Amino acid sequence: MRKQITGFSNPTVKYLRSLRDKKHRKRAGQFLVEGLRLLEDAREGGRLPRQIVLAENRDPHPLLERLEADVMAAGGDVIETSPDILTKITGKSNSQSVVGVFDEWQTGLEHIDRDAAQIWLVAQALRDPGNLGTMLRTGDAVGAGGLILIDDCADPFSAEAVRASMGAVFTQSLAQARWEDFVPWLRSGTGQLVAASLRDAVPYRGAPYAAPCFILVGNESQGLPEEYEAECDLRVTMPMRGRADSLNAAVAGAVLAYEVLDSLSA
Repeated sequence: MRKQITGFSNPTVKYLRSLRDKKHRKRAGQFLVEGLRLLEDAREGGRLPRQIVLAENRDPHPLLERLEADVMAAGGDVIETSPDILTKITGKSNSQSVVGVFDEWQTGLEHIDRDAAQIWLVAQALRDPGNLGTMLRTGDAVGAGGLILIDDCADPFSAEAVRASMGAVFTQSLAQARWEDFVPWLRSGTGQLVAASLRDAVPYRGAPYAAPCFILVGNESQGLPEEYEAECDLRVTMPMRGRADSLNAAVAGAVLAYEVLDSLSA
């Protein structure tokens, strides 16, 4: 259905604005995605928004026209409004000309097929949505199956995480679990748990990686708890040549992921 919104006090505007807040996203089970590029990534990944909100007097674009047609064909809504109202919805002064509203999908471990890929990324207590999105992007780049979020992590459906993922949130499987649930799930099948560590670690280059390999990174400031590291099948260390004693969590995950990819591809 095609609609038009002209007033700032419209209930739909208020609802869409509320999706910028995690509490309201979780209650509604929906999230916002801004920009044609990300929306096209979602469409190519088999996910269509429930509705799209378009700025009036926007420049025509064939991808946008195709997205409109697909959303309408799927029974979704196409809403036109002023750029000012779109800015109010996104909270950004330089908002894009289109915003999509997506349903959140199931993120239980039971939806993960460990045999679908040789590499999986796992993050524990990752708090920065930019780091979370970067790990999704890394996973896409190395052909990983997806990202498993352990304990209390940033919201993967926040605007910041989605934007940082550069569309990988739509190409990577995503799961969320507590550590006490993840470990039994992992041990119920094949899977090597690997983490960067200083405890009984071997050099990360040339280490005996095995597929499917689950690469575990910890919280940005605290790292991994000792008992989590003890559960790992393999602990590896990366050389630090300067004054820094560790890498950014997402960077460490990327370095390890490419090393594992190279090892498993040999």
